[in-house]
Amino acid sequence: RKRPDVITTTDWLAPVLWEGTYNRQVLEKYYKRLNITMGLAVICAPRKFSARNLQEFIQSANKYFMVGYNVIFYILLDSFSKLPPVVLGPLRTFKVFLVIKENIWEDLHFIYMKNLLDYIITHIQHEVNFLFIMTANQIFKDDFGVEILGKSVAQLSAWWYFKNGKTFPYERRCKSAAFIPFEEEDFYYHSAIFGGTVQEVLNLLKVYEKGANQDTKNRLTSTYEHHLNKYIFIKKPTKLLSPEYHWDSSFRTPPQIKSVKVPWQSKSV
Repeated sequence: RKRPDVITTTDWLAPVLWEGTYNRQVLEKYYKRLNITMGLAVICAPRKFSARNLQEFIQSANKYFMVGYNVIFYILLDSFSKLPPVVLGPLRTFKVFLVIKENIWEDLHFIYMKNLLDYIITHIQHEVNFLFIMTANQIFKDDFGVEILGKSVAQLSAWWYFKNGKTFPYERRCKSAAFIPFEEEDFYYHSAIFGGTVQEVLNLLKVYEKGANQDTKNRLTSTYEHHLNKYIFIKKPTKLLSPEYHWDSSFRTPPQIKSVKVPWQSKSV
């Protein structure tokens, strides 16, 4: 009722989080009793981030991500030499996972997600209750708290939220595993943030790996974001993050955006 200017509930009755649509104090009372641990996997793909990007991301996450809760930052790098100094507050720790490239011709995002899938199976699933995946070229500017927790949490794309669904850049080639028919749409989701329970993230990555391998056999390539949108289109998320949770600062900020939680970092290194 406080936000009649935006969509706050989907057709399948999942909440869409905007400033003023949740009571964090009530949620804190619930989650504080559970003694949960959060995981945040940081994707540091070469040519898309710098050591400075990663340092600013970790510093800002240390300040704003799940304050007051146990947090493990999982940093995926292709070289340990690229790790900047990391200083964290209480209840926070980090682990560095080296990304192994089995095939240099594979898509870079596929390589990182395949490695993350392996690390979730061997390590992460035994250590955290909820897991979020983000790319390192972002920075936290405001509290990113327990209101975002849910079984399956997806980020609405700031680029496409305010546009007609008929224009969404879904994968429209019918031979692709990420195919969504032209007459179908609901929302377009950004690949920069995804999360939920560890099992749900695991399910997504397994489906993505299977779909990407299928496309390769059919001599097709489709982006991780296309596969993400196909997965979420079929298996609807239980909670959606509004564009306030991930905004491109190069855009003119519309009146619906009351508080930007995470903007893109500048491209300077």
